[in-house]
Amino acid sequence: MTEYIIAYDLGTGGNKASLYDLEGRCVAECFEPYPTIYPKTGWHEQKPEDWWQAVVMSTRQLLSRSKVNPKEIVCCGISGHSLGVVPLDRQGQLMRQSTPIWSDSRAVEQTHRFFQKIEEHDWYRITGNGFPAPLYSVFKVMWYQEHEPQMFAKIDKVVGTKDYINWKLTGTLCTDYSYASGSGVYDLLSWKYNQQLIDASGLPASLFPEIVPSTQVIGTLSSSAAKELGLLPMMKVVSGGVDNSCMALGARNTCKGRVYNAQGSSSWIAVTSEKPLIDDKARPYVFTHVLPGLFTSAVSTFAAGTSFRWMRDHICPDLKEKAARDHTDVYDLMTSEAALSPTGANYLLFNPNMAGGTSMSPSINIRGGFIGLDLSHTRADLIRSVMEGVALELKIALTALQKMETFSNEMLVVGGGSHSHVWRQIFADAYEMDIVKTNIDQQAAALGAAACAAVGSGLWKNFDRVDEIHKVESVTQPIKENSEVYRKTMPVFIQAGRHLSDLGDMVAALKN
Repeated sequence: MTEYIIAYDLGTGGNKASLYDLEGRCVAECFEPYPTIYPKTGWHEQKPEDWWQAVVMSTRQLLSRSKVNPKEIVCCGISGHSLGVVPLDRQGQLMRQSTPIWSDSRAVEQTHRFFQKIEEHDWYRITGNGFPAPLYSVFKVMWYQEHEPQMFAKIDKVVGTKDYINWKLTGTLCTDYSYASGSGVYDLLSWKYNQQLIDASGLPASLFPEIVPSTQVIGTLSSSAAKELGLLPMMKVVSGGVDNSCMALGARNTCKGRVYNAQGSSSWIAVTSEKPLIDDKARPYVFTHVLPGLFTSAVSTFAAGTSFRWMRDHICPDLKEKAARDHTDVYDLMTSEAALSPTGANYLLFNPNMAGGTSMSPSINIRGGFIGLDLSHTRADLIRSVMEGVALELKIALTALQKMETFSNEMLVVGGGSHSHVWRQIFADAYEMDIVKTNIDQQAAALGAAACAAVGSGLWKNFDRVDEIHKVESVTQPIKENSEVYRKTMPVFIQAGRHLSDLGDMVAALKN
């Protein structure tokens, strides 16, 4: 009998269900979207039941399209977007219809109280949590405690996104090391929760779920879940991991010094190392890897693909309509137009921090903007400047990581942005590195989840097969003249970011 693996990639925009054979080939995939809710400034929420329904619908579509017999699907693994805080009572019932997701930044006051007890510098060095502190799970749970005390009093466990789905699949409540490392109270070097940090939060330690390896089989499908999904109860469910770590595995980051660039709604550069890469200035954010004994450390920009999507929706509606009429990809039309603009976009700069500041920004209040816009600029210049702005922001991240770890002059790119040859050339020129695209682009996180399931279920002996699955499709080399343009542009780009941060603080003060 042929055996298959289901991988779930529970992302910010929806769930992708993918079916893999034992060789690691993706034979079918389906995507089911779900919305993000923005009740107030800084509040980014999703409904956990939307995640579950997306898993159910995508699984059923996958079975229908692939015609695979459910008896042949032997295990599943899941990658989930990070820093989720799903409150459950003792019966495992959901205590809040919608819950903050990774980008929710409401818990500012809670971080201030916490850092009166623990120095922020010390907290970062213990946890490696380099995102702006309010994004981390512990502070969101503290917000629950302060603002929704009646609900909080009934909470038994607070779990992450993929852990909630695992609970729905098996009835087992747990997390894995990679997801726990984003809790805000996890000690990277000790590989466990830190009691001192938990005490400083004022939260009961019992709220944090048990930690198991990413490859651990946590159970089999419950009869009710099997019925909803159209699968069989004997299917094994493996714990899986946080999206950053699953994507690192799927992007071949299986040993020290390997690096990749994820180009999606947000974009980051991550390197795998045997020790966490901690730096007080650059503040890489670190997750425990799904591979034992390794860490994945990254620096990012939050609004990469989302900045490009904003450009699509508000500046290029005619291209969007044309793509719909002609059944083409609107992003292909946009990047083709961008190619009409020269390197440097005729001296137009774009700062991509439209979703607020990252760990590398001078202020969390920074917002994006065009710099140098005048009447001579065309839409092609605007589109190209957005693409270049993302690349230059990530070049700052790359430079910081290069000071902390040695890696090769070859960057693997994954995610939606990897499809564009125009964008790959921009990245090659800005990074001054060879940009490698393989057959694994938007499947990296799913492949990582599938690999966890395959190893955990005993279908694979180890993760070596991940390298074999990748087939190089293109290598884009930097063009010297273009790189020189970006080197000259970088000081202006950095200075513009400082000014935008100052202006963002002033605007934030007006709102208060």
